[in-house]
Amino acid sequence: MVLKKKKEIQVDAFVLECQELETLRSFADAEDQNLASLLLHCVQLSDGIHQIYSIKQIVTLLKKMDRNSACSPMIKCCLDVVGVMYFSLGAKNPLKKVLASSLNGLPEQLTTEAVHSFVRCLKEELKTTDLCLYRKVMDNLASCMENFSLGKASIKNLFKEVLQFLQKSVLEIQEENRQLSGNSIAETRLMHDLLMAIKVSMMLLQKVQENFQGSLWKKPGSLVWQSMCGLLKSFTNFLMDEGLLPTVQTTSGLAVILFTKTMFEPVEKLPCLVSDLLLHSVKCASVPEWFVSSCGRLCTEELSDSVLLFLCHGALAMLEWKNGSMGENGEKLLLDIALVLLSLASRLKESNMAVSLSRILAIWTNSALDVLESSSQNLKSSLNGNSNTTGKLLEYVYTHWEHPLDAVRHQAKLIFKNILRIHQATLKESVVKSDPFLPVLTESLLSLEWHVKGKYASLGCLVECVGVENILTVDRTIPAQILDVMGDQSLAPYASDLLETMFINHKSHLISAFQKTIWINHWHDTWVSPLLLILCEGNPDQTTYVIDYYLPKLLKCSPDSLSYMIKILQASADANIGKKINFLSLGSCNTRGALGALMACLRTARAHGHLQFRDIMRDGLLSVGCVKQGLVHQHNQVRIDALGLLCETHRSTEILTMEEMQLIQFFITYNLNSQSPAVRQQICSLLKKLFCRIQESSQVLYKLEQSKTKQELMKESAKWDHLATLQQYKDFMSSICDKLFEALFPGSSHPTRFSSLTILGSIAEIFCAPEGQMQAVFQLAQEIDPTRVQTLIQCFASTFEEVKVLAFELLMKLHAVFFLFQDSENLHLLFQAAMDLSISTKPYDCVTASYLLNFLIHHKGLLNVCLNNQQVAHAFQIDEDMSASTMEKNTLAVIKYLLANLEREIFQAEKSLLQAAASFPMYGRVHCITGALQQLPLNNLTLMTEWRQMVTKLILMSYRLSSVVSPIVQSSSPEGLIPMDTDSETAGRLQMILHEIQPRDTNDYFTQAKILKEHHRVDFAKLTDDEPVENVCTEIRGKEGQTCDVTAQMVLVCCWRSMKEISLLLGMLCKLLPLQTVSESSDGLITVEQVKDIGDYFKHHLLQSRHRGAFELAYTGFVMLTEILSRCTNESLRTLPQQWLYNVLEEIKSCDPSSKLCATRRSAGIPFYIQALLASEPKKSKTNLLKMTMNELISLAVPVNESPNIIPQVHALNILRALFRDTRFGENIIPYIADGIQAAILGFTSPVWAVRNSSTLLFSTLITRIFGVKRGKDENSKKNRMTGREFFSRFPTLYPFLLLQLEVVARTMDCETGELKLHPSLFLLLLILGKLYPSPMDGTYSALSMAPFVPFIMR
Repeated sequence: MVLKKKKEIQVDAFVLECQELETLRSFADAEDQNLASLLLHCVQLSDGIHQIYSIKQIVTLLKKMDRNSACSPMIKCCLDVVGVMYFSLGAKNPLKKVLASSLNGLPEQLTTEAVHSFVRCLKEELKTTDLCLYRKVMDNLASCMENFSLGKASIKNLFKEVLQFLQKSVLEIQEENRQLSGNSIAETRLMHDLLMAIKVSMMLLQKVQENFQGSLWKKPGSLVWQSMCGLLKSFTNFLMDEGLLPTVQTTSGLAVILFTKTMFEPVEKLPCLVSDLLLHSVKCASVPEWFVSSCGRLCTEELSDSVLLFLCHGALAMLEWKNGSMGENGEKLLLDIALVLLSLASRLKESNMAVSLSRILAIWTNSALDVLESSSQNLKSSLNGNSNTTGKLLEYVYTHWEHPLDAVRHQAKLIFKNILRIHQATLKESVVKSDPFLPVLTESLLSLEWHVKGKYASLGCLVECVGVENILTVDRTIPAQILDVMGDQSLAPYASDLLETMFINHKSHLISAFQKTIWINHWHDTWVSPLLLILCEGNPDQTTYVIDYYLPKLLKCSPDSLSYMIKILQASADANIGKKINFLSLGSCNTRGALGALMACLRTARAHGHLQFRDIMRDGLLSVGCVKQGLVHQHNQVRIDALGLLCETHRSTEILTMEEMQLIQFFITYNLNSQSPAVRQQICSLLKKLFCRIQESSQVLYKLEQSKTKQELMKESAKWDHLATLQQYKDFMSSICDKLFEALFPGSSHPTRFSSLTILGSIAEIFCAPEGQMQAVFQLAQEIDPTRVQTLIQCFASTFEEVKVLAFELLMKLHAVFFLFQDSENLHLLFQAAMDLSISTKPYDCVTASYLLNFLIHHKGLLNVCLNNQQVAHAFQIDEDMSASTMEKNTLAVIKYLLANLEREIFQAEKSLLQAAASFPMYGRVHCITGALQQLPLNNLTLMTEWRQMVTKLILMSYRLSSVVSPIVQSSSPEGLIPMDTDSETAGRLQMILHEIQPRDTNDYFTQAKILKEHHRVDFAKLTDDEPVENVCTEIRGKEGQTCDVTAQMVLVCCWRSMKEISLLLGMLCKLLPLQTVSESSDGLITVEQVKDIGDYFKHHLLQSRHRGAFELAYTGFVMLTEILSRCTNESLRTLPQQWLYNVLEEIKSCDPSSKLCATRRSAGIPFYIQALLASEPKKSKTNLLKMTMNELISLAVPVNESPNIIPQVHALNILRALFRDTRFGENIIPYIADGIQAAILGFTSPVWAVRNSSTLLFSTLITRIFGVKRGKDENSKKNRMTGREFFSRFPTLYPFLLLQLEVVARTMDCETGELKLHPSLFLLLLILGKLYPSPMDGTYSALSMAPFVPFIMR
């Protein structure tokens, strides 16, 4: 464990206005001793923390005031100031809470005056007319009612005014929201304001109940009654408004029931009214007139599923269910609510609705338990385990216990647990043992296969209910069966939780029944022995998960079992060390053996504080030789466990022993080159814990040393011991660094470099320069010299980017630039090397150049190197004396240098793209520019004018470079555009391709095809007449003049990588640079028009590029842009994604022959374009764009009428596939899966190959989305399958569809022979049905039986 630094608490100070300040001054005394003086001093403080202390002193003084002083003008003035202070502070300001808690204890004589002061302040608050300040007023009202006696008393006095303010505020917020439709940011803010208004209204009824006593307020002419009716009507409208956020709707449902409960008479008929509302059987003549006028829509209109759900929630949360206060009407309402909720379960499929439903069902079970405490026998009969209601609840649990949403799974577990409690509550004690419900349920659960995750939580609930002995009597091997399942990581957490519940329950049972010596042996046989067997002989995955999930819980339950485990494992390990007879005990590359199991147990025990390393060595539990054997064991996990034994401790300040240091050095010598990435990550993580422990324990030693020096009687030996330990730490860390730098020799492997650099990075991070009173036991910077800096720079040449990243970050942490350059020659050579690498034809070289330049940018001398280059010096002027930072000036200089070179190269490329691809591919320069900009603090720049000009040049350069390379990536066949053929016939065919893309080409190269390695020139004008003419090749020469063979791949790589880098650069400019919304603005670097142009650029290339590399990276840049636009305050920019989305959908639907959208290559960049636009929609919104798009695409993918143009259908299928694969849409896209399956199956019957191909791809994606990624090879495994009931409950519309399609397939006959023939969709139907299986839990309550499918399959 590593101690985290406490965050400093910051409190905003209160500032008093001048008028109140002067009044307070007039009462202050000269000696600053009276109350006014203290309060004046308090409000003049600039630190909120100090104001808190001052307020406490002032309130203490107030409490000492006598009755006579309470009426003095000074006290009144001070109380007025305190009131102003309270209502001025923000709701989350700690000063406000301190003020409220302090004022709660005021003496009676001051309370009256304080209430008057607060009432005056609150009156002023309620006069607010500014919509933007309504939220502040509502926050103040909520604070007043939250454990604050003065605030509550003030609201009682102004009860009518508060109600009128709330009524006015909700109406105005609703109207403002209607006017701001489309502005998602403003709408979200208003939604939260509206939500707060509803909550405050409910608090008013619940916390200030004294105002509702009596019947005066219920008169129709009463202002309170009118305000209540007005609020109730508004809440009803909010509840019915599907355009509001679900949180607003559900809170409105609570408010409707609460207000109705408060206003309705007689109270006994309230349950009947709510029941009639839910069942839509309200008769307007039988309810009060005020209810019809306020809630008439609930009585007359058809209620949507969501409204019914929220009304059920309101009834469960706001009505009194305990003690049977509502009588038989309440019991009937309880059963009606269950009926409504269970009927909604099959209809509500949106993720947020599914979560709400599961949570409300769990609330229903809690309410049922409350009612059953004093209920009638009829209700008990209706809710016992064998009843219809309980059966449907169980069916809901079985259907949802493996739901994709974790929240739904959790609520399903709670519902099951409460079902068991409800059943027990319905039984009399005399019939508990003879009742068959629980035994039958236990047997059914145990008959399920262990891959069903819901089985574990349900069995855990049953264990708590009936005891583990009743489970074990059915099958004693259950613990071993559960341990066998733990080889699957997805099941391991569930299995370990169940095992923990079982062994804790078993221990409690045995303790109550037997003596310790008897029960502990029985408990070990049941729970520990199977564990030891698996640790020694289990497969690697299984043992790893057992150690991670199960072993710590077992040791926590019974720490004494550790000695039993060690005794057995130690005997086995010691008996076989040095022998080659029994490999099982020593372990192998596939099993841990006893030694590995012993390491795992000791590591877990030490990490959880059950023993220390000194105890292990002293008691002989493990020898140094055994630890060394574990550190170099052929099984990876044994090595990790042995290292974990040394590194992981329960206390972060435990002192390292010499044995531990020596063993760590031994480990590093042999394990830096591990080939497994997972093992490397674990090694680096464990060593980081060790270094943190060294740092923490060294600080303890320093503090002990300082405290001992203050003692007069101090033993020299004790002092020496601390200093000796600190010196050992320093020597140990120095030797570790030596080993790590030695491992970074030229030619060292990637694993070795990765491990060494990661560990060095951890050392640099942990042992940084000391702050405050900290003392540094070690600093990596002291171990650095120019040679080692050169070693780290050489790591930039690695072909693995993660090595470059680690080396760069380490150099930055060490400020290594100051170690290296004593003269400018070395700097110049490295800078020139970076420039040469930036135009290398090897793509990874430009990445090396970028990291090298980013490193050099931190050196002051780099500016002179750039300015001394005469070739490009005229392109820019940068003054060394400018006030900007060295990094900013250097970055600007480097970018201008790169840009000047790049513009010359683009000019050459416009003449010959072949020569550019062979000699100076331009993407490297753009990559280096992007890299330099990424490490610059773009929101804190000094040279604004220069940067604004630079941004403009970069954008124009990007467009110019794009115009050069885009003809290649937008070609219908970009991979073969450069001719590599030697015969004239092929060259002629190629010329037709070039002619096809000619309107978009600007390069003179494309005016004719070239035939390489031949001395012939083909006259293409004559080729059209079929007359062969000789052609002479134009040679392409490199920088040194040698002839270059230019391949199609070279040109294509040059082009698509250039497009990639342009996209990333433009996306980053939009994401990181401040927006210049006004032309005269001095803080903006990019204008609104430039952002719009960049958006049009991305749109053009995403919709027209054919090469996947080009449009995939254009998509990455486009995502950066759309994320900015969705949060932009500029209206014209914020609505752009929505406009673009509508336009592209219209273009897809239009079937325009002139459209340039790519119908091949899986619609190329079109799905990416739509993905980016939809992903930019705010996550907490109603996702209207996603819903609209999915509906449009589904309608195109399943055309009602046969259309001669199938291109829209192909696009729709391809886009749907991309959207279903995108995890960012989460559960919002689940409701459309059934429609997607139907589109894929129907599309598979199309006579057009393109539709069938796209349908197949869509179907494959949906199968993965429904059943999960297949990770095993067993075709009969049920891991990626589900029960038929669960499948059809999630997707009910597929039941009749699949049944109908299967019937059509079964009746498809050959018209000539009359024999059955294979239908195109047969395979897809059987594939889905093959992933469904019957469950032992299938009862008689489900209408979605698999039986009707069987006859058609048998045909």
